[in-house]
This record gives sequence, C-alpha cells and structure tokens, in this order.
Amino acid sequence: MRTRSIARALPRTATRVALGLALLAVPATAVATTAVPPGRAPARTAPHSASHTAPHAVRAGVGLDDPAKKEIAMQLVSSAENSSLDWKAQYGYIEDIGDGRGYTGGIIGFTSGTHDMLQLVELYTQRKPDNVLATYLPALRKVDGSDSHDGLDPDYPKDWKTAAQDPDFQQAQNDERDRVYFNPAVEQGKADGVGVLGQFAYYDALVMHGDGSDPTGFSGIRKRALAQAKPPSQGGDETAYLNAFLDARVWAMKQEPAHSDTSRVDTEQRVFLNEGNLDLHTPLDWKVYGDSYHIG
Repeated sequence: MRTRSIARALPRTATRVALGLALLAVPATAVATTAVPPGRAPARTAPHSASHTAPHAVRAGVGLDDPAKKEIAMQLVSSAENSSLDWKAQYGYIEDIGDGRGYTGGIIGFTSGTHDMLQLVELYTQRKPDNVLATYLPALRKVDGSDSHDGLDPDYPKDWKTAAQDPDFQQAQNDERDRVYFNPAVEQGKADGVGVLGQFAYYDALVMHGDGSDPTGFSGIRKRALAQAKPPSQGGDETAYLNAFLDARVWAMKQEPAHSDTSRVDTEQRVFLNEGNLDLHTPLDWKVYGDSYHIG
C-alpha cells in the first residue's frame, strides 16, 4: 500500500512550465489540432462507436489489464507526466522539480520523499545486490518523507541514469508500478463494475494522488464519488458514477495549488467519457496542458 502522506505534486511537465523550464519536445506521435478554448475537448478525427451501458448493468469484458489496453494506459499517463507517448523512454528520467518531494524519477514518477523510490531501489537491490544504486539505500531511508538530497548528491542522478540502462532496473520499475498503482486500480475498478475507462481513471488518480487516509488520496476521492453516485456494482449507472468520480478528482486536485491545471481530467478523461467511449477504443484524441495527442 502506498505510504505517501501528501498528495503527488503537479506532473513533471506542468511543473517545468511553472518553474520556467523548457518542456520536453512534443512527440512525433502527437498531432496538431485546431486550438480550442480551455476545458473544451479537441475536435476528433472520427467518432467512436459509443459503448454506452444500460443503467444498473455491470459490464463484463476486456479490462485495463489487457495488454493492448495497458499500453494505452501507459501512453495516456506519459502524455501528462512527460509530454510524450514514449513511456519506455522515461526509465532514466530524474530531477528535483521543486515540489517538496525530493527527486522524481522513472516511468511513474517515483519520488525520494514519498517512499516509493525507496521501495523501488530496495526491490532492485534484492534482485541484483551489486547494482549501482544499492549504496544509496541508507540515504534514501534517511530522506524518506522529506525533500532532502542528503547523501544523494552529487552523483545519484547520474547513477540513476546508468541503472536505467539495465533491463533488471527497468523490470523493477515495471513491477513496482504494477504492484503499487496499476494492479490495485484495476482490481478496485473491476470490483466497482466499471470498464476500461473507469479503471484508467482510478489508475491515473493513484499515480497522481497516492492513497491513504488523506481525503485527497485515491480512497478519499472514491469515497467522495460514492456519496454522489452508485457504481455499477451497486446498481448504478456507469457514466453517472464516472462523472461523479471525475468531479471528485478535480476537487482533490484543486486542494493543492500545484494541481490548478486539471486538463488531464477535463480534456482527456472527460472527453472519452462524454463520447461514451467507456472501453477506450481507438482512435483516441486528447489534450493535456495544451498539447495534443493521438493514438490510432
């Protein structure tokens, strides 16, 4: 279970904007679309065949853990976290984005101040004791819960990038992402009777907010949504419930100034929901932080 006691800060790309740093280049797979007003969905190249559900029905079918759907989920999160659909290029990413969580690194934004980076390096060291990051474990335990770099500077970022070339470290990142974020999101989504989009909404919320007793964590967001609508597992309408969940997610994001840009909900997840694309059928077109993306 994730032990973050504070909500995840603004995603890396948006934080770079706030800090006046250069954004990563928009990926070749991103496509330009006509500008649209904030909060509005970009025009689509083609409409989806809507996958509407009848009220009070729990759908069974492909979940977000289907390999093709999981790949889409990784690309969607990477568009928000890295301004790129190439999530596999992020294993070596590491920097302090000034959010009070120390170093942020890897494919899901593991952070030195919120325990999951420590857990990742511990797993890697269990599997490969002589790895280049193993010597930093005492320092990672010391700085856990703070933004301190004590014992990490100046070589930790360089050594992280070195480790990122190791397939074993890449696999450790994949496994920790799944254990801490992806699998719990899919499991809870299926238990609530929501389809691929709903499971993705859960996953993205866990990635940004973590979980725990904080009302702005994933469980707090879900509890707030349940107070407004029933999930399909309780006889509710899937679309109504997901709207309630996204409303609760936006509320949680706005509790922290760094989350003032809610476009990863407004012009991404809400777009798919309004289209009735409850199973994330391709093609997908969306915007995050003003950048346009397409999955064909």
